[in-house]
Amino acid sequence: MTREATSWPPRLPPAWSGTPKDPMTKTIDIVQKLWNLCNDLRDDGVTYHQYVTELTYLLFLKMAKETATEDQLPEGYRWDDLLKLSAPDLFEHYRRTLLELGTKGAPLVRQIYADANSFIRKPVTIKKLVADIDALDWYSAREEGLGDLYEGLLAKNANEKKSGAGQYFTPRPLIDSIVAVMKPTSDDRIQDPAAGTGGFLIAAHHYIREHEDEFTWDDARRERYYQDAYHGMELVPDTQRLALMNLMLHGLANDPEKSGIHLGDTLSDDYKKLGKATLILSNPPFGTKKGGGVPTRDDLTFETSNKQFSFLQHIYNALETNGRAAVILPDNVLFESGIGKAIRANLMDKCRLHTLLRLPTGIFYAQGVKTNVLFLTRGAGEKGNTQEVWVYDMRANMPQFGKRTPFTREYFREFEAAFGEDPRGGAEALAARVDTGMEGRFRRFTREQIAERGDSLDISWLKDDSADTGELPEPAQLAEEALTELKGAMEELRAILLELGESDETLEEAGVLV
Repeated sequence: MTREATSWPPRLPPAWSGTPKDPMTKTIDIVQKLWNLCNDLRDDGVTYHQYVTELTYLLFLKMAKETATEDQLPEGYRWDDLLKLSAPDLFEHYRRTLLELGTKGAPLVRQIYADANSFIRKPVTIKKLVADIDALDWYSAREEGLGDLYEGLLAKNANEKKSGAGQYFTPRPLIDSIVAVMKPTSDDRIQDPAAGTGGFLIAAHHYIREHEDEFTWDDARRERYYQDAYHGMELVPDTQRLALMNLMLHGLANDPEKSGIHLGDTLSDDYKKLGKATLILSNPPFGTKKGGGVPTRDDLTFETSNKQFSFLQHIYNALETNGRAAVILPDNVLFESGIGKAIRANLMDKCRLHTLLRLPTGIFYAQGVKTNVLFLTRGAGEKGNTQEVWVYDMRANMPQFGKRTPFTREYFREFEAAFGEDPRGGAEALAARVDTGMEGRFRRFTREQIAERGDSLDISWLKDDSADTGELPEPAQLAEEALTELKGAMEELRAILLELGESDETLEEAGVLV
């Protein structure tokens, strides 16, 4: 059975040869025109994030027409049905369309339109929006890839600070670099337990299509890849909606029963929908679980309200033997004692934690957040898998990133070369690495040396000359760093008190639960 007969939409044109940060000129032009339409919606009281969600509803219908897949939609609720109506009639029909598509049509259609409602309040606004979308150069959009166009729109939303979307949007250069060293293949079962809009999964798809010849795949491989290779979970309904649209336009995960990005909480029993993986790529949310509670799933060895530690446990436990993962985590995960120390020790026992990348500050929406990437491979046994950890310091002596100095993929080239060709960090690959010493960015630390540090992975050695400017950090950055340290201290205190027999209720009354 061929993919054309089993999935929707039909096979899309090959992804453009560039990367999402370097798209074709026409795609940039169409994305900008789509983004400019938000001016009409802002006049109608629609926020940036609501705008992208609203646009997704309409783009889905238009793109179904462009890809000749409108048979997946109920009759009477398709693009041309919107186009022919006057403004007052369209206003009512559009709302009826959202309701119908949420309950009828193909499974993926029902997922994208589940509980959909419009934020538009004026009939003239929806009429103009439909007309302007219809007038775009859809021939060029089809040629260059509708998925790439939609990715560009999501990136535009993330880069617009007023939208607030950048808080969950991982920088594209960072995603591309992580994917490049992890080398996904069509044999992988790829997972992101905190999927956001699907950036990691789509980047893995781009990489595979650039490095493998799909025309050499047999029908079974093609079917498995497009229907069962990508798995994710997202907590926020509107964000999941954007992620489903993103995957659909790349031809991925069109059978919700098999794969895709599920709506749910990975820190609850929803995690069972994800299953095991051979490759996990993720940027879990920062902070503590809402209300200070702990995960409601009961399979995690260490109970903590710290979401990063809980996600980290999920990640290394969800890997199949010899499966690999790359996960972005804040500094506090590297040094917190108590439960934090126990989780790091457990990680280094069960996995080969072979590489730690210290990321520059200022590359995320929240400027004061200091982050790292942990690269690990699940071992065959439960003990002693980490023998050495290589730390690459990309934080010291780096530019202040912003509009004047954009953060690009080029900054990762030296790291990628130092990382090597083995995505699993095997013994031969690690032996071939070069420790650059106290003056360089890449150093080796044995498991014994890390144990002497109290199993802290907060390792730095370079003098950061870029910090010697005589200027104090921004107040928001200082406050965020102080808050991170305070949360770590509270978590440690809570762990000690629990060990002494205090209950969660007592700690909550005392204000110790964080």
